[in-house]
Amino acid sequence: MRNLLLAPPLAFLVFFILSILISFLAKLLSAKGKDSIGKNKPYACGEETTQNKVQPDYTQFFSFAFFFTIMHVVALIIATVPTGFSIMPIIYIGVAVVTLFMLFRR
Repeated sequence: MRNLLLAPPLAFLVFFILSILISFLAKLLSAKGKDSIGKNKPYACGEETTQNKVQPDYTQFFSFAFFFTIMHVVALIIATVPTGFSIMPIIYIGVAVVTLFMLFRR
């Protein structure tokens, strides 16, 4: 019975139901506001704000994402190497250094 309670799908279901109950109770206890024209508008010190249409640039994001991916994979592989001397972790570190140089070659 104890192993059944630790099963991930059942734990997810329990916490999902618990979060729905907490959300419902919080909604009942929260203060009720009045609807007004500017209720959902952004506030900037009493000034009207204009809607900015920003086009995000993800070129820097991808280089950082690749950096962290490479570092995490290398750390995972090195941390799981069996005891004793092996050449494979040294090869992985060398490949990681080369890929990082390629990534930030500017």
